[in-house]
Amino acid sequence: MLPDETVRVLDRVAAKGSRSQFISRAVIHYVEARSKQSLRERLKQEALANASRDLELAAAWFPLEEEAERVAASAARASKTSKAKRR
Repeated sequence: MLPDETVRVLDRVAAKGSRSQFISRAVIHYVEARSKQSLRERLKQEALANASRDLELAAAWFPLEEEAERVAASAARASKTSKAKRR
């Protein structure tokens, strides 16, 4: 049994005969919204808990990424030079 206040709200927003469908959609919406919020909270907690580890990993890999970028740029320049000489 629904509380009287809830029934009065339903009377204002849903036509008689469509209350069950309205309630069903509202419950599904509520559960989905709560699930999304719960997921956001868990992701935030994990990100905060792992922040120092992630910073350490980024710092460790940064020099390797810099080197890879330099090698790729050098290879691209060499390729351009080689193509220009062929012309």
